[in-house]
Amino acid sequence: MDSVLSDKVQFPFFYRTVPNEASQFQALVLLIKQFGWSWVGILVSDNDSGLQASQTLKVELELIGACVEFLEFLPYRKSLDDSRKMKIYKTLIASSSKVIIAYGDRDYMLVLHIILYMYPVPLKVWIISVQWNFSTGSEASFLNFIPFNGSLALTLQSKSIPGFKEFVYGIRPDLYLNYQFISDSWGEFFGCDWKEKHDEQYKCTGNENILNVENGNLDKDLSFYTYSIYNAVYALAYAFQALLSEKMEEHTYAGDIRPWETPQSACSGTCFPGFRKYQREGKPRCCYECVHCPEGEISNQTDAQTCIKCGEDQWPNANKDKCINKVITFLSYEEPLGISLVLISILFFIFTCVVLTIFTLYRNTPIVKANNRDLSYILLFSLMMCFLCSLLFIGHPLRVTCILRQTVFAIAFAISLSSTLAKTVTVIVAFNATRPGNKLRDWMGPSVFNTLVLLGGLVQVFICAGWVGISPPFPYYNLEDDIVVILAECKEGSLLGFYCVLCYLGLLASISFVIAFLARRLPDAFNEAKLITFSMLVFCSVWISFIPAYLSTKGKYTVAVEIFAILSSGAGLLCCIFLPKCYIILRRPEQNTKVFITQKG
Repeated sequence: MDSVLSDKVQFPFFYRTVPNEASQFQALVLLIKQFGWSWVGILVSDNDSGLQASQTLKVELELIGACVEFLEFLPYRKSLDDSRKMKIYKTLIASSSKVIIAYGDRDYMLVLHIILYMYPVPLKVWIISVQWNFSTGSEASFLNFIPFNGSLALTLQSKSIPGFKEFVYGIRPDLYLNYQFISDSWGEFFGCDWKEKHDEQYKCTGNENILNVENGNLDKDLSFYTYSIYNAVYALAYAFQALLSEKMEEHTYAGDIRPWETPQSACSGTCFPGFRKYQREGKPRCCYECVHCPEGEISNQTDAQTCIKCGEDQWPNANKDKCINKVITFLSYEEPLGISLVLISILFFIFTCVVLTIFTLYRNTPIVKANNRDLSYILLFSLMMCFLCSLLFIGHPLRVTCILRQTVFAIAFAISLSSTLAKTVTVIVAFNATRPGNKLRDWMGPSVFNTLVLLGGLVQVFICAGWVGISPPFPYYNLEDDIVVILAECKEGSLLGFYCVLCYLGLLASISFVIAFLARRLPDAFNEAKLITFSMLVFCSVWISFIPAYLSTKGKYTVAVEIFAILSSGAGLLCCIFLPKCYIILRRPEQNTKVFITQKG
């Protein structure tokens, strides 16, 4: 019954014997929620009751997250014309919702029946309001309800009144002489008349037997209207006692039972974990798109409105429905790149040891003695340290390894370059000492050159000590450069200290290159100045290329670039300075004699 009647201001003396329409709306909403329908259409009667019902339904449906695709008003039968029929039909056939709520009393529902009978609309589930109780209405005997097959209809609770059927079977007109209604109903039921002038065949006697009359209506349960009246009488009799709420009795249906398959009625599909809802512009909130969560975010529930950002040390899995811990990555001994660099470092170390062994075995030959034998030993030993220090760059960064890798590399290369510089100066001193009257040989002995190497190394030691003392390198987990993994690396600490180390090495290399380049044309039996010039050219080229490569790479590849620079520059010094000499010692021994040197000189 219309909820407007509950207004005590307009209807102060109205007492309700059937449930309020608000309960019907709640039943409709619960039914839709139970089946998971979120995309429905509404057809209501074109009157005040239908308008209010549509507004209430919209509000209730929004509360459960459902959306209304369309709202159409059913006209009264007298106002129904072809244009209204086609308008409603086109709306129904064009709609994507599979579930439609039909609200209105008997007259308006008959209009809907006419439209659907003339213009069938398949694959729709109709939810019919309680106002049209077509199962007991008179139209059930002549209307074709095929358009509503598979529909859901609400109805009020009804059941048999205890003793009512026995009362009807035992009723006699002579027992109720004061009730004209009994006499009139008796005559109508048996097709007779109480008037004395009527034919005897059709005259009522009062002895007619109800059991002899074939009338199926007597075997039917009462309609909910009759049952509501029955409840109203008892409610009034018991002084406004609350109506007893009972569950509908179970019924046994004859014939085959077809399984019910719940249809899907939604404007958009379900957004699974890993996705979130993206509201379409200008569309109801039930019409949305399922979009992937952004990088670094997940959704772990169905139909998520927003995504959850993972922690700094976490990253979404492949499905973006769970945050997993990021993998800590570094240049390790197990991966191919790390293994390759280790093998190269060891090979160069072994090669340097072989060269040192050759120079030791042939230490008294002219080619070894020609350019300060002690400087060659120091240079080879420092190159061995350079090749070995590259191993400190591989593996998980620790505080000790972060400090040692930079300081050992810096000091070893400083000694190497100082030795190269001392060898270059040796060439110049040796040339000038051969001039008559020149006393340079007297005070420029081997100890002076060894002191030059020592000073060159000590300066780098002091720079490294200041760097370590102020702000030493330290292990660091880099979360910014790569969003997928954690980069375990060594932070330089003081960038000033790091660049001072590199600048000092660059200064030594530049001085050595300039002096060697200027001395390349001086007479020399073994072209020592030229070899040093080429070695310094290789060294400078490698480290000039290192700077942009170092700044443009990240993570373990930055470490690999630095190792490559160390190995390349060390190999340049080793090969350019010592490989030609080893070739003469092993393959051209006739050139490694005083006679050959004298003749060449």
